Amino acid sequence: MSAKPFDTAARRCASRVDALDWVAAGAALDTDGAAVLPGLLTPSECEAAAALYDQPERFRSRVVMARHGFGRGEYQYFAYPLPPAVAALRAAFYPHLAPIANRWQAAMGLPARFPAGHEEFLARCHAAGQQRPTPLLLRYGEGDFNCLHQDLYGEHVFPLQVVVLLSAPGRDFEGGEFVMTEQRPRMQSRPMVLPLCQGDAAVFAVHHRPVQGMRGVYRVNLRHGVSRVRSGGRHTLGLIFHDAQ
Repeated sequence: MSAKPFDTAARRCASRVDALDWVAAGAALDTDGAAVLPGLLTPSECEAAAALYDQPERFRSRVVMARHGFGRGEYQYFAYPLPPAVAALRAAFYPHLAPIANRWQAAMGLPARFPAGHEEFLARCHAAGQQRPTPLLLRYGEGDFNCLHQDLYGEHVFPLQVVVLLSAPGRDFEGGEFVMTEQRPRMQSRPMVLPLCQGDAAVFAVHHRPVQGMRGVYRVNLRHGVSRVRSGGRHTLGLIFHDAQ
């Protein structure tokens, strides 16, 4: 499969992001720390995006999870300049997410605030030495999984990120659900499974989020991962808005 249908989809992808129901997405994020955004990419765009994985010149590094105790499977971080559609998605999502991020920061009593535009936030990251791009493609085969984790890459962390499922559940793979856990103070952890179809995106908390309690707002800690793939192969596109050291 050629990657060209995805490379040429930048404007269409950005338009779809702007057309999403951001009121509903913000409400879901406030309630659960995650929101499903259906139909972000077409099947042909998903297949073309997954095809980028076999083009090593697009990437700055490759990680085999088992070597680091991260799980099983592998992923690659894109190099700058990013593929046009990846850059367009990152830039299109950010201004919709920044107001939510700033509202959360204020609720949790955290001082950092995020500028309206992604380029300004990246300039802040780069000035602090976080200059390596973080958007990535992940590839899982039968028996692979991703341990629960948080994508924290330096001092400057944008509190929301996005994943897009590029493979079709039930056709390309079985198992491999996107999972999250929420660790609440003095309570047992709450598990969540986000049901995604091919082309669906999920936006979710990177680290923690505010929750309104009886005595005010408190923070809950979140982690995300992927359950074991029982058969087939699964590709995912990840969009992280802060860069890495």
